[in-house]
Amino acid sequence: MQPQPAVTVDAIIEQWARVRPDLDTRAMEVFGRIFRLSRVMGDRLERAFKPYGLSRGEFDVLATLRRSGEPYTLSPSELSATLMLTTGGMTGRLDKLERAGLLRRSPDPHDRRGLRVSLTEEGLRLIDEAVDDGLAQESTALSALDAAEADQLAGLLRKLLDATAE
Repeated sequence: MQPQPAVTVDAIIEQWARVRPDLDTRAMEVFGRIFRLSRVMGDRLERAFKPYGLSRGEFDVLATLRRSGEPYTLSPSELSATLMLTTGGMTGRLDKLERAGLLRRSPDPHDRRGLRVSLTEEGLRLIDEAVDDGLAQESTALSALDAAEADQLAGLLRKLLDATAE
C-alpha cells in the first residue's frame, strides 16, 4: 500500500476557509509549517548522523559536551537540564555512548556522590565530524533564503520562543 501524499498546509487552510470562514487560521499556518519543517529537518539530521552510529539524541549529548569547552566535562544533571531530559532518559544515552567509547563517566573529585561525564578523544573526533555534516544539512535547507531573510527568520523565531517560554 502506497503512503498518501502529505496534505500541504495551504490545502488545510483552504479547507478550513471553506467550512469555517470565521476562523483566523494564521496561527495554524505558522505552527503547521514549523511542525512540518521540524519533522523534515529531524529526518535529514537522523540520516546525517546515522553513518556515525548516532541518533539525534546521542548527537545532542556529545554536542553538549563539545560546546562546553575543554575539558569537555559536565555532570549528568547539567546534561539533563541542558537537553531537557529526565535523568532516566539521560542514563540510557550515556550507557550507549560509554559502551561505544565516545564518553567516560568518572567520580566527581569535589562531590563523593557525583559523577562527571567527559568526551573521549574518539568522541571529540566523532562529534566534530558529525556536527559538520548536520550543519551542512541545515545550511542546505536554509539556502532557500537570502542572508537578510535568514536573519529575519531567526529573529522572529527567537521572539516567538521568548514569548511562549514557560
